[in-house]
Amino acid sequence: MDGTRIALVLTLWVAIGLVTGLWMTRRGHDAWWTAIAVVLGPLFVPIALSRVERQPRVAETGPDGSPGSRAETPGGPRVLVGLDGSEESQSALDRALDVLGDHYGVLVLAEVVSYDANEETQSEPLDRARERLASAADRLGRPRVNCEVLAGPPAEALRAYAVEEDMDLVVVGRRGRGLSDLILGSVSSELIRHSCIPVLVVDCTDTLGSADAPEREQAQLGDGGG
Repeated sequence: MDGTRIALVLTLWVAIGLVTGLWMTRRGHDAWWTAIAVVLGPLFVPIALSRVERQPRVAETGPDGSPGSRAETPGGPRVLVGLDGSEESQSALDRALDVLGDHYGVLVLAEVVSYDANEETQSEPLDRARERLASAADRLGRPRVNCEVLAGPPAEALRAYAVEEDMDLVVVGRRGRGLSDLILGSVSSELIRHSCIPVLVVDCTDTLGSADAPEREQAQLGDGGG
């Protein structure tokens, strides 16, 4: 086999592994699977097909339990806010509360981790998510606030939870467009396109990048068809 054929086989080997690993990452698994996939190439395909999970799930419920049914909560909208530890997601939470005040039935703060993080006995990502949610809830100091750690692809996990728990509004922050959005997809864009529940997207990318810039938060309300 000459050098050209060897190079072609190696390129195809790596490409198959890379595409398969990125597919697993988009399906809610850890990014380190991609490194393993690149090494194993086509041999990784059956591993990915057998391991990838299909349905998002609740990884951990906060100390106050689940939000309960609509009949069990006071009047007002049921609001789900997606957090990830970023300034954008915190700004989205603050903006939502500026609009809603105390006029909500229940407020659920949710962070999404990978399926793999949820399966580990000692999971640092799960611990960090739990701590961030507890800190955000303590900072708010408001009644009727629940915390949930979800597992799966972020947009799909938030959308599925919102439907299952009968939410009236999903709130997320939009990050700047970068390589991760191009490869893995934008959570806010996916929610707007596929959610049957209204989505409030808070865009603070300009204000976060400049301390002296005037406040230019933009909220986009999307109600996409499922």
